[in-house]
Amino acid sequence: MEATGTIEASSTTEGLSQALAHLDSQAAARLLEKAGPKEAAGALRLGGAKAAGVIMALLDPAVKKAVDEALPPEVRAQWALNLSFPKGSVGRLLDPAWAVFPPETTARAATDALRDMVKREFITYAWVAGGDKKLLGVVVMRDLLFAAPDRPLSEIMIRNPFSLKAATPLMDAMREVLNRHFPVYPVTSPAGELLGTVRGGRLFEAQAIEISAQAGSMVGVEKEEKLSTPWARSFRYRHPWLQLNLLTAFVAGAVVNLFQATIDQVVILAAFLPVLAGQSGNTGCQALAVTIRGITLRELKKGSTHKLLIKESLLGLLNGALVGVVAGGGMYFLARSQGNPLAFKLGLIVVAAMTGSCVISGLFGAVVPITLRRLGADPATASSIFLTTATDVASMGLLLGLASWFLV
Repeated sequence: MEATGTIEASSTTEGLSQALAHLDSQAAARLLEKAGPKEAAGALRLGGAKAAGVIMALLDPAVKKAVDEALPPEVRAQWALNLSFPKGSVGRLLDPAWAVFPPETTARAATDALRDMVKREFITYAWVAGGDKKLLGVVVMRDLLFAAPDRPLSEIMIRNPFSLKAATPLMDAMREVLNRHFPVYPVTSPAGELLGTVRGGRLFEAQAIEISAQAGSMVGVEKEEKLSTPWARSFRYRHPWLQLNLLTAFVAGAVVNLFQATIDQVVILAAFLPVLAGQSGNTGCQALAVTIRGITLRELKKGSTHKLLIKESLLGLLNGALVGVVAGGGMYFLARSQGNPLAFKLGLIVVAAMTGSCVISGLFGAVVPITLRRLGADPATASSIFLTTATDVASMGLLLGLASWFLV
């Protein structure tokens, strides 16, 4: 259903933020336009910088200006800076680094400043930066609590702390923090300047959303679509891909039509067309899933494509041959039960067609996402549609082509 419900259900900032999390961006923007600027700003901050940037871009200009003015100046400046970083990078998730002190600041002075900050912001660590804004160290609250009041932070801080780079892709950042498990990570420029911070939970959440969207992308479902997306918008998202799927299905249909005379003479072949299409299609989907996972996790290195293609071809050959023997046996016994004198030849043709189509499907399962990536497209985008066409053409073409060659 469309998100035109009342604001009363989301009267608090936290409640409004939770409501926004279950809506697609356009519905979330409409809901925010019904809220006050202060509540909207607070809800956007709870939802994170990345989601906030997307929703803010969809707001009515007057509402956007009011919400923008309701944000703390530091947050407003941070979100503007975030837009300068590549999409899908850590820089799009940044929150301001609130507790930043010069190294000569005493423990007493830092504590007094933090006492006021924690009333407004959630502070986990204190950061130490020089006059050039370069990150020098991090101060853990326990160390600050037990330090002598006049001791400078330069003597308390952990020097040269781990930091993420703003332009780092999310998946690369995930690998960097996999064994660290810090609640907050500082994010720096190539020169080491402190640009902001990102919460560990926000980092994992962002990547989880990207990964969960891949399954839908493979069949033409947009990342923006959620359960709450209005049916009209879902229709606009999905229908173009279904038209493309229909166009590619005509290609498979043309292959069958090409061998219509063969089917008329050996009608039993029609019973095994969906069998071959289904088995070869599943083989291709297995290769597709593994390849996209490898691309996402950066496991597919430069120069390793040929090894992947050889592996998938071999797997297609082995799986196709074993499955083909079973399918060929099924064809043989079915043909014998109908008194068909070509039963043995039909069985061999099914074995050969199944083996060949599984090899081709395995290859295409790897080639389609790799090709899309090289063309600059998302490897997951509608991969399943192109793969299904290839597997249907290969399986039906091989079965009917071999039958035409040897039987007709």
